[in-house]
Amino acid sequence: MEKKKTDLVVLAAGMGSRFGGCKQMASFGPHGETIIDYALYDARLAGFDRAVIIIKHAIEKDFREIVGKRIEKIMDVEYAFQEFDKVPEPFVVSPDRVKPLGTGHAILCAKELIQNPFCVVNSDDFYGRESFVLVHDYLVNEGKNCMAGYLLGNTLSEVGGVNRGVCRETPDGHLAEIVETMNITRDSGLPDDTIVSMNMWGLQTDILGLLEENFREFLATMKNPVKDEHYLPTFIDQMIHEGKMDVTVLRSHAKWHGVTYKEDTEALRAAIAAMYEAGVYPTDF
Repeated sequence: MEKKKTDLVVLAAGMGSRFGGCKQMASFGPHGETIIDYALYDARLAGFDRAVIIIKHAIEKDFREIVGKRIEKIMDVEYAFQEFDKVPEPFVVSPDRVKPLGTGHAILCAKELIQNPFCVVNSDDFYGRESFVLVHDYLVNEGKNCMAGYLLGNTLSEVGGVNRGVCRETPDGHLAEIVETMNITRDSGLPDDTIVSMNMWGLQTDILGLLEENFREFLATMKNPVKDEHYLPTFIDQMIHEGKMDVTVLRSHAKWHGVTYKEDTEALRAAIAAMYEAGVYPTDF
């Protein structure tokens, strides 16, 4: 039987305000590799077939030059663009808005390119190969929605507080609720084994219609048209509560690495260097 194909969708249109720059193109590896390089390499080894990278037109030229030339050798890549004109009629985005409309909107901007069950990841989170394998195999073997659930203690920054989706599970391992929790540190009182979402979702294409409908509701009811964002986790939580979606939590013990703050950079580079030393990545991939 032919293997079921799967897509990787990378959210790379964000602005990185706390980091203070364009994290999508920041170099962390020995040959200028970005976090996206490692995501695609790990995803390809896990079995994903193609990638859809969501960026903004404003960074397209630089992105293709700095990142695209490398990642297009790892996997088939297509580009989608998250822009303010990609909203359904009769809605119009405020001319004062600067920030993107959120991760839910980003997925809709790539809707026409997403052909298969897909894994969504952020461009500035280093997820670890274990999580890509978990999500890929579940999408292929079970054909249902899932989420990589990380242990909170494996996802904290030593520099400052982080925002995490704190998860509550049903007894049989399904996601019951996800609560966006801000500024978590090691002193916040949450146990290290608390399951959190790092915005790594395995989703079936039939959720795209629900997402589009939910985005219309968001546009019709948003209170602050300059700042409000349509978040993918908020949409999923709402669908779960309405009984329209079921998500299995796949517990990952992978160590997350990220660059929430500029000061996280050296720690990430050191972690990646150690992975090369351990043979996780070849010298030139």
